[in-house]
Amino acid sequence: MFICQKCDAQFPKWSGRCPECQGWGTIKETVEENFAIKKNQTKPAGKAGILLSQEKAETMAVRLSTGDAEIDRVLGGGIVPGSLILISGEPGVGKSTLVAQIATTPTPPSAKHDLPLSPVPLTPNPSPSGRGETLYISGEESAGQLASRFVRLNKKFDQVKYLEAEPIEVIISSIEKTKPALAIVDSIQTVGSIDLEAAAGSPNTVRYVTNLLLQCAKQTNVPIIIVGQVTKDGSVAGPKTLEHLVDVVLSLEGDPVHAFRILRATKNRFGSTDEVGVFEMTKNGLTAVANPSEKFLAERQNSPGSVITAVLEGSRVFLVEVQALVEHSFYPTPIRRASGFDVNRLQMLSAILSSRANAHLGDKDIYVNVIGGMELNEPAADLAVCAAILGATRATEATIVPTVYFGEVGLGGEVRSVIGAKRRLEEIARLGLTTAAVPIKDKTEIKSLKTIGIRLVRDL
Repeated sequence: MFICQKCDAQFPKWSGRCPECQGWGTIKETVEENFAIKKNQTKPAGKAGILLSQEKAETMAVRLSTGDAEIDRVLGGGIVPGSLILISGEPGVGKSTLVAQIATTPTPPSAKHDLPLSPVPLTPNPSPSGRGETLYISGEESAGQLASRFVRLNKKFDQVKYLEAEPIEVIISSIEKTKPALAIVDSIQTVGSIDLEAAAGSPNTVRYVTNLLLQCAKQTNVPIIIVGQVTKDGSVAGPKTLEHLVDVVLSLEGDPVHAFRILRATKNRFGSTDEVGVFEMTKNGLTAVANPSEKFLAERQNSPGSVITAVLEGSRVFLVEVQALVEHSFYPTPIRRASGFDVNRLQMLSAILSSRANAHLGDKDIYVNVIGGMELNEPAADLAVCAAILGATRATEATIVPTVYFGEVGLGGEVRSVIGAKRRLEEIARLGLTTAAVPIKDKTEIKSLKTIGIRLVRDL
């Protein structure tokens, strides 16, 4: 079997160029091992399982705080000792800045963060500052460059130890010897192995290195954070298998040219994956945004095609601005473009508006943009997108009093109710808005919020 060392594609014969990733000289022959049991070979002795009902549940150790309540909440209360955490994102989004901030504060969480604590204490190696030591393995920055980063972020780094991106066998020996409170590998693509002939960053090497780091984290009880780049097709470090090996996957999203960053957990074995954190890139690094809704609506202008919607992310509600632009198309097939919204759903909503609301969008180009870098994935944003398109089509400005739209739009033109309507209305009232167009069937929720004037929407 011939396997490409770059994209992991398999072929029955050798070729100078990989047909999948177009890489030259990346296909190598791999001898498959024969796992059949020989005649004279004895089978290994089986082991009896353990009844979980007769075992005492292991008490979870106190989690490590990252020093930022926003990051701790996304992690489910902090970093669990012995866990392997993957932080992924596009180049330049701020992954190294995020891990640099975490590296300076691996301490047990304080009560003010309202994090779950347990009676089992954590005893990391102490440092002169009283905090646990952090072992920072970097394959992209030298010791001087990393120190300059901490100085630029205005962070104390007297407890941070630097180690170059040595082979994974050397890194694991260093972790087992020093037993730091936290280990950071930035990034996983720069780490190679002595036992493998493949180059660092290849799919086989990345999987092998991650497996060894996972075993090291479980055996030493040292939490390890690894940083992985996102490729053009959206996968982390090449193979998707990397996400299945780790305990937690944190995705840092955002446009490098904008200030806002969204941190979300796409996988978390120790907590919920519904929570998100909103940060702003400043000269001192990533700063948590205390009130994201006010930030997203700070520069909003009352113009045609601009509406406000309330989106639910985990336990939090964000008010964001949705903009739409409708223009006559000069092509046989009209253009449908969206930033922060699913293009396929935009095409469906455009068809519903043309059929049910007599909008006549068959010869119109439609552009939809979500301000602030948010990704509207839930159907509750359908009504806001439809209102923005209709406002842009008719070139009518919104009313003087801003109206918040949320609700799922069906193919028949009906507006259906969504979960968390009461929480959305409470956030609307907290920001001082008094009007909302929502499809609420439970009138008790309306009566409980007398400060908001609710306009029931039953169809388009």
